[in-house]
Amino acid sequence: MSHFISRPLADFIDPVIDLNDIAARDGVLFVRDGVGFAGVGIAAHMALDEIGKFFGESTVDDRVGALGATGVALGWQPFNGIGGRAIVPRICVGKNAEHPPWVTYLAGDEGQVATALTARPLPQPTADAFSVRPGVAIDHYLAAVTTARDAVRRGDIIKAVIARDIFIESSVPMDVHALLHRLKASFGSSYRYSIDGFVGASPELLVARNGDEVRSLPLAGTAPRTGNPGTDAQLAADLRASDKNQIEHRVVVDMVHDTLLSWCSYLDWQPEPDVVAVANVQHLGTLIEGRLSAPYPHVLELVRALSPTPALGGYPREAALRLIAQHEGFERGRYGGAVGWCDRDGNGTWAVAIRCAELSADRRQAHLYAGGGIVAESEPLAELAETQAKFQAMLAAILRP
Repeated sequence: MSHFISRPLADFIDPVIDLNDIAARDGVLFVRDGVGFAGVGIAAHMALDEIGKFFGESTVDDRVGALGATGVALGWQPFNGIGGRAIVPRICVGKNAEHPPWVTYLAGDEGQVATALTARPLPQPTADAFSVRPGVAIDHYLAAVTTARDAVRRGDIIKAVIARDIFIESSVPMDVHALLHRLKASFGSSYRYSIDGFVGASPELLVARNGDEVRSLPLAGTAPRTGNPGTDAQLAADLRASDKNQIEHRVVVDMVHDTLLSWCSYLDWQPEPDVVAVANVQHLGTLIEGRLSAPYPHVLELVRALSPTPALGGYPREAALRLIAQHEGFERGRYGGAVGWCDRDGNGTWAVAIRCAELSADRRQAHLYAGGGIVAESEPLAELAETQAKFQAMLAAILRP
C-alpha cells in the first residue's frame, strides 16, 4: 500500500519555483497561469480506469488542505476514448491561488525531496537543424474538407472536424525543458502540459470539477491574430459576426451544456460568446458553469461523456466520427482527446488535447496536428489557412532557438 505525505513546500526548499523547472525534461506537468502540478519520478503508471483503485488502496497524511494535496494523477485520454494512461508522481508540487505551494511525496522519500526539486538550469541554445514534412498530403486534406462540407450541405451531418498532421525532424534530441519555457512565454494562459512525451498548450477547458462545482469553456470558431491591435480587433469583430463560425460554435456549446445538465442541479452559460485570444489565433468561447447533484460524478466520468466534443469530432457524433475515420487519412492518437489531472476525491481539470506534439522516444521527431470545424459555408483553402495558423503554436516553440 502506498502512503503519501503532503507538506508546505517551504519545509524543503524556497517555494518561489517555476513548475516548468520541476517537470523539466522528464517530469510531468499540467499548469495554467502558474496554477497546477509538476512531478518527478513515478509512483504508479496506470490506465485511467485504475486510478480510483490505486487511490482507494493508498493512504495520505495531508497537512495542507488544498485541492489536489491528497495526491494527483496526471494523464491523457486518446481521441477515440479507448484506453488512456496516467502517472502518479513520487514527488509532486502543487500551486493554486488559495494556498502556499506544497509538495506531496511518497513516504520514505523525505530525504530526496529537496534534491529532486532543485531547479534544473535551462539548456543553452544550439544550432539544431530541422525539417518539416506533411503527414497527410495537402490534396488529401482538401478533398476530405470538401467531402465533409458536402455532407453538411446534404443534411447528413451538422458539422465535422477535419484535421491534418505534420512531422518535424530534428538533428538532435529536442529539449522538453526549453520547449516548456517557450510555451510559457507565448501561451501562459493556456493549459500547458507534458505527460508521457505528449506536450502542448491548449486554450480549451473541457471540464473542471471542484467538489460540487463544474465548469467548461468550449471553443469553436477561429480567426487569426496578426499582432496589430487594430487588425486583430477587426478580425475579432468579423469572427463574432460570422454565421459560419457562430453555427460551428453553437453546436459545441449545446452538446456540452446538454451533456453536463444531466448531472447538475443548476447550470448556466453566457448568452453570447466571448472572443478568447491566444498568441496566434482567437476563438469564440462560451463559459458554462454550474452545481453538480449528489452523488457527484468523478471528473473522469465527465471527461468520457464529453470527449470528443463537436469542437474536435462533430455532430451528430457517431456520423461525424465515421466520416472522419473514412476520409481524414491518419490516426489521431492523443490529439483531440483530453489531458489533465484528477485527485483521489474525483476533482480535477481536463483540457481538450489540442495545440500539441507527440514526441518520439528519442525526442528527434515531433508529430503535430491541427484541424477545424467544417460546416456548410466552409471553403477548403480557408480551412487550410486556419490549420496553418493553428500549427504556429507548436512550430514556433519547437523551432525557435
